[in-house]
Amino acid sequence: MSAITTHVLDTASGCPGAGIDVVLEQHDGEAWRARGRGRTNDDGRVTDLLADDEQLEAGGWRLRFALGAWAAAQNRPCFHPRVTIEFDVVDATQHYHVPLLWSPFGYSTYRGS
Repeated sequence: MSAITTHVLDTASGCPGAGIDVVLEQHDGEAWRARGRGRTNDDGRVTDLLADDEQLEAGGWRLRFALGAWAAAQNRPCFHPRVTIEFDVVDATQHYHVPLLWSPFGYSTYRGS
């Protein structure tokens, strides 16, 4: 399993957000560098954003979720077509699970385990 994972829950339907494209990026000076990509599985999870042989580094990271295309394919409204969650990795020996709780007109997140 990747050192950074995510999980999307559609709180309006009570179901996992399956089929959402996710990009993992690392802050690199003045820019962001893509480090991994994935699509949420049937359970709404992406567990392989970083390759097994890649070391997690301390610093700024972010997850970008492409929710607009996903919601449009389901003929659902989506006020936030793109959601970006920035977070800091302080201890690179730990696992960072960053879930997204989504509904058509809002979202929240937290650090999970």
